[in-house]
Parts: sequence; C-alpha cells; structure tokens
Amino acid sequence: MRFWIGIDDTDSAKGMCTTYLATILIERLEKAGMRVEGFPRLIRLNPTIPYKTRGNGAISLLVNGELDEAYDITKACMEEYSMLDDEKTNPGAVFVEVESKAMLYLPKFAVKAIRDIVTIDEALFVIGKYMLPHIKMKLGRGLIGALAAVGVELSDYTLELLAYRKPERFGSERKYDRESFFKADEETYPLTWDTVDWHNDVVVAVPNSPDPVLYGIRGDDLNAIKRASEIVVTEEVDRYQFFVTNQGTDMHIIPEEEAKAFENYHSYRLRGTVVEKPYDITGGHVFFHISTRFGKVKCAAFEPTKQFRDVVRKLEVGDVVEVYGSVKKNTVNLEKINVISLAEVYRLENPICPVCGKRMESAGRGQGYRCKKCKTRAEDRIKVKVEREIEEGFYEVPPCARRHLSKPLVRMDVEKKHVFR
Repeated sequence: MRFWIGIDDTDSAKGMCTTYLATILIERLEKAGMRVEGFPRLIRLNPTIPYKTRGNGAISLLVNGELDEAYDITKACMEEYSMLDDEKTNPGAVFVEVESKAMLYLPKFAVKAIRDIVTIDEALFVIGKYMLPHIKMKLGRGLIGALAAVGVELSDYTLELLAYRKPERFGSERKYDRESFFKADEETYPLTWDTVDWHNDVVVAVPNSPDPVLYGIRGDDLNAIKRASEIVVTEEVDRYQFFVTNQGTDMHIIPEEEAKAFENYHSYRLRGTVVEKPYDITGGHVFFHISTRFGKVKCAAFEPTKQFRDVVRKLEVGDVVEVYGSVKKNTVNLEKINVISLAEVYRLENPICPVCGKRMESAGRGQGYRCKKCKTRAEDRIKVKVEREIEEGFYEVPPCARRHLSKPLVRMDVEKKHVFR
C-alpha cells in the first residue's frame, strides 16, 4: 500500500526539530521493511502565525508498506522525540492513502495553510470527513501542518541537505570552520544560495538554536549541494537527509490581483506609490507609506535587514514600487521591493548670475536675489533636478535576514535585479 505520512509541531524553542524526527522515522520504517519513495518533503507554512514553532515547517513522506505498522512506528517515534513538556508543542500526524479522495481536497487546504489562517477544528473536520488515521497529541495543532505537507502541490521547489549533530552534542556550541562555508559558497553559488552572507560576514547555513541541525545547504542542484557539503568543515556529523521543500519559492505571497483584503497575518505582493518620504526610528528601523488599492499602507525595513534599509531610505514621494512581505500590526515587513519607476525630484537653489555665472545671494526678505558684483537681479529661486541615488529594479534583504519561504533574486527570472549576497 502507498500512503503519505504528514507530521508537524514536534519541536520547540528549547530544542528538537521535526526534520530530525522524520529522519529517524525514515530509518525505522525502512528497517521494518517499508520503502520511503523519493526525498521527504519539508513544507514551510504561513510565516506570520503567532503560535508557530521556530520555522513553522511540516514534514511529509511517501511510504510503500503496511499502514497499521507505520502508524505504530510513527507514534512511538513521536512519543520519544517530541518536546511534549513544552506547552507550545502540540504534535500531530496524519496518514493518507494515495488513492484517497482526500488527496483531491488537500492541495486547497495546503495553500490556505501557507497563505491564510487555519484552525484545528478545520483540520479535524477534514480528518473526520475522509476518516483519516491520525495521531493527536495534546491540542494537536500539528494536524494542520501535517495535512498541508501531505497535500501541497509544488509547481516550484528547492532542495535542502540537512546535517545533524551527534546526540551528545545537542544544545552545545557548534564547532565549524567559518571559512570553509564561504569557500563552499564561492564554488557552488548560484546553484546553492544563502549559505553565507558575504556583506555582513555571517554563516547563514549554521543555526543558533539548540536543535539537532548542524547545518543546512539550500539550492536547486543536487550535485552542487553535495559538493558544498563536501567542502565545509565541521564537528562530526551523525547523519544527513535531503528534503524537497517550498523554501525560497514565495509560496506564501498572495499576489495583489488575488487579494480580497489587506489583513494581518498574511503576506502580499502590492503595488503602490510612495506618499511619504522614508524615516528612521530608534533602533534603526525604516518606515514609509505607499498608496495602494487598499488605501494607505505602512511598510517597514527593520534593523536586521541591514543594507536593504539604505535602498529604502533613498525612496522619494512619487516613486512607484511593488512591495513583497508579511503583514503584522498593519505593517508590511519587507522581504523584497521592486522599484518600478522613479519620480523626478527637484531642489530649490539660488539663481545664477547670467553675467558672471556665480550664484546670487538673497537681497533680503521678499526682495528676491542679486549678484553683488554685476548688480543683476532675479525674483525667485530656481528648480534644479536631483540625480537619484537609486536605480529601478528589484532589491532584496540580505541572506542573513531572509525568511525560509522568501524567494531570493538569484532564483527569479526578472530584469534589473540587485542581488545582495
């Protein structure tokens, strides 16, 4: 029998990782004589959900074997590895036969889980309607992600190789050679990406959280990812696992033409005109407003986006832009921006003397301007066009600030892109 297993919400801020649990599960299923077809899938859900675990990632596996036995193995694995003592951890797992009618509905459910808000009751309704075997621990919020990971259709996808630590090293400081990660990026980019951040001198592939992951290499080419993993130098690796994923695809972004409203906890691509010059607040965060079909919308480039803020600071009233980002507190947290057209900007200067070519001085309040040397006069200041310090095109946040789902420009087939690497 061929069936999908979906799992979510087994980790916490204190440790563990659902991908690690899935890797252990795969080993146990195969030891029991079952076959896991292809790579497991790592599906990132709506990044704005307040009750998410760290990366809001769910896992699904396509299994060929005995469902009842797989159920027992999965349950035992979840009981052993889930962070059940954390009140925010509410694991769930589902089992869906490939031929089940549920597979016709779950793609729609998955899109909602990635772009919208789904309740546990909705997930339980689907499970009940299609009589799906499932595992619900505590509140069972993980059932939402489990169903989504099974049903998602990936028209675009990327790959990630995750290396895991020895269990005795969990929670301790990771040991690795920084320069080896920069070398790996140098040799395999752009087939791999977001391994490091050159401008900000950060190794992005190595997490800071206390989970079992030692590092992750993301990319579009299997061989390039393998090559990068051969170059990096780290503490001893316990095991590896490849995942097919929706990371780096912008799958969470709702295009403006599909948006029915502008709401918190959703992510959008919106076009608008800058109506207020960008301004900084304490902490280094930069804000500006655009006029859109949903009215005036506030946009933000927060401090972690580093040099991306310098791009935002150069916007002027009248610029037409397209912003990409998630909405919290009625503000778009920018992930990318497409500067579509630049407004002409002028500044007022004292007029130039037509005789000697020098700039005139004020003749006094309300008395115009004069050249002391030539005695020439002018009534008003002159407008001088300002050369803009920004170009049209796409700009993105740097790798150190990139969200899992946000598509890096190196993967986008667009003109005039300004890649931060």
